[in-house]
Amino acid sequence: MAEYIELKSRGVLSVSGPDARKFLQGLISNDVEKVSPERAIHAAFLTAQGKYLFDFMIAEVGDALLLDCEAGRLVDFQKRLKLYKLRSDVTVEDVSATFTVLAMTGDDTTEALGIAAEAGAAKAVDGGAVFTDPRHAGLGARAIVETEKLAGFIAASGLTEGTLETYDLARIKLGVPDGSRDMQLEKTVLLEAGFDELNGVDWKKGCYMGQELTARTKYRGLVKRRLMPVRILDGEMPAPGTPVMRDEREVGEIRSGSGTMALAMLRVAVLEDLEHAVLSAGGSTILPVKPDWATF
Repeated sequence: MAEYIELKSRGVLSVSGPDARKFLQGLISNDVEKVSPERAIHAAFLTAQGKYLFDFMIAEVGDALLLDCEAGRLVDFQKRLKLYKLRSDVTVEDVSATFTVLAMTGDDTTEALGIAAEAGAAKAVDGGAVFTDPRHAGLGARAIVETEKLAGFIAASGLTEGTLETYDLARIKLGVPDGSRDMQLEKTVLLEAGFDELNGVDWKKGCYMGQELTARTKYRGLVKRRLMPVRILDGEMPAPGTPVMRDEREVGEIRSGSGTMALAMLRVAVLEDLEHAVLSAGGSTILPVKPDWATF
C-alpha cells in the first residue's frame, strides 16, 4: 500500500520569469532544460571551488520552477541565488507557506500515482506536481502540492500516512544522502556523495559554478572518500560526527542514522575489501553495505 510522509524539514522556492531557466542553468549541476511537466530533476548548487552548498529537486508547476530544498537553510539559499540575479528577468520567491512537500513509499506507489517507475518521471496534479524520486526510483515518489489542496490529493491517490523513520531507513539503506545531514557544507565533493550515479550531475551541459572541480574529480579519478550505508552489528547508533575506526586508524565519520543503519563518509580504500571491512564507531561495530548503484 502506498504511504505518504509530510516532509516538514523541506521548503519550496519558486524561480519564475522569462530568464528562469537560463539563470539556473549557469548555477547548478544538472540540466534545467530537462525539466518539464513530465520530468523532474535533482541538482546541487556549489561553491566556486566545487564544494557542496545546497541540493534540491526541481519540478515545473504552472509557469514556475519549484525547488524542493531544506527548509532550515532556505533563506540562505534564496539570498545566494539573488546574488547572481544581476539583470536577469527572474523572480526568486519563498513559497513554503503555500506548498507542502510529501514523500511517498510502498510497492505500488508509482502505480497509485499514475507515473512511471523511472527516476524523475513526473506529472501535473491539481495544485502541484508529483514525480518519481529523481535520485533513485527505489525511494518512491515526491510531491509538491498547494497546502490547501493537499487533503484532496491524498484522498484521490488513496494514500495512507506513513512514518518519517521508515522513510529515512529506506533512504539510508539505498545510500541516498539527505542534504547537510550527510554532506558537509563547503567540504563535500559531489562525487563523494554519489551524485553521478544518483542522477545529480549532467556531464554534457554547459558551464556552471563549481563545474571545473566536479569534472576534474570524475575524469582524473580523484574520489578518495565515499558516502556509504553501514549496518550497526552491535552497540548503539553512533551520533553524527562520530569517527569511524579500523583498528587504531580513523577511516571515516558517521552521518545520519535510523534503526540499525547509518550513512558514513568512508575512505575508498576501506571499501575495496568489503568482505573484511568490519569497523567501529563510538564503541559500536559497523559493517559497510555497498548499494547496487555504486560503481566503484
